[in-house]
Amino acid sequence: MDREKQLRDFLLKGDKTYMPRVSVDCVIFGFHEDQLKVLLLRWKDGRWCLPGGFVKWDESVDDSAVRTLQERTALNNIYLQQFHTFGAPDRERGKKLKGIPDSKKSWMHDRFVSIGYYALVEFSKVNPIPDWLSDACHWWDLHKVPALIYDHNEMVEKALEKLRLSLNDHPVGYNLLQEKFTMPELQRLYETILDKRLDRRNFQKKMLSLGILERLKERKTGGAHKAPFLYRFDKKKYERAMKQGLKLGF
Repeated sequence: MDREKQLRDFLLKGDKTYMPRVSVDCVIFGFHEDQLKVLLLRWKDGRWCLPGGFVKWDESVDDSAVRTLQERTALNNIYLQQFHTFGAPDRERGKKLKGIPDSKKSWMHDRFVSIGYYALVEFSKVNPIPDWLSDACHWWDLHKVPALIYDHNEMVEKALEKLRLSLNDHPVGYNLLQEKFTMPELQRLYETILDKRLDRRNFQKKMLSLGILERLKERKTGGAHKAPFLYRFDKKKYERAMKQGLKLGF
C-alpha cells in the first residue's frame, strides 16, 4: 500500500483503531553537557511538536503513552509520569492540519483532549525516531525550544513545573545520568532542572543522607583538579525512595 493511501485511510478510518477526541503528548527530558534537553518532532511542513499519539480502543491511556515513547526513543522501562490534562475548547477544533491531505470527514478535525506525560531518559541511550507524519526527531536545549504547534509550548512549561516540584519529594538522576557519575555531576543536574545554584556541601549532605547512593572506589580521571569519586544509585533503595517519597527542601 502506498504512503498516500495509508494516510487517507488513517484520516477517514483511523477511528476504527483509535479512540476519537483523546490523545497523549509526551515531554521527553534528557540531560547532556549540563543542559536539560527535550525531544521534538518536525512535521513535514516544518513545524515542531511534541511526540504524541492516539489511544487504541484496546489499550489503556498509560499503555498508549508507553508505546508512543518506545516508538520515538527505542527504549524500554522508561520513567513516565502523567502530569496534566489539556482540554481548552479551542485547542485543536477547526485547525487545518498542514501537510496532511484535507478531509472534512476526518475524525482528526474534531476537538481533542490531550493527556500530558513527562519522561526522564538517559540522553546517550536514545535513538530518536520520527513518526510517519514527520521528517525529523531531534533534541533541543530547553531554553531554545521553538514555537510549537497548538498548546505544546504550554505543555513543556507545565511538565518542567511538575518536574521541579517532584525534586523535593522524589530522587531524580537514575534515568538522566550515566550509570556512574560524580557528586558535582549530580548537583549540576539538579541545578539545571531548578535553574538555580545550590550550596555544594549542603547538597552533598542531603543526597548522602538519603542512603540511595553508593560511593565507588573509582575516581573520575582526566580533569584539571583532584579526581572526584564516582557514585552510582542503589537501584533497590532508589525505587523504595520513589515509592515512599522524600522531603529534600531544595
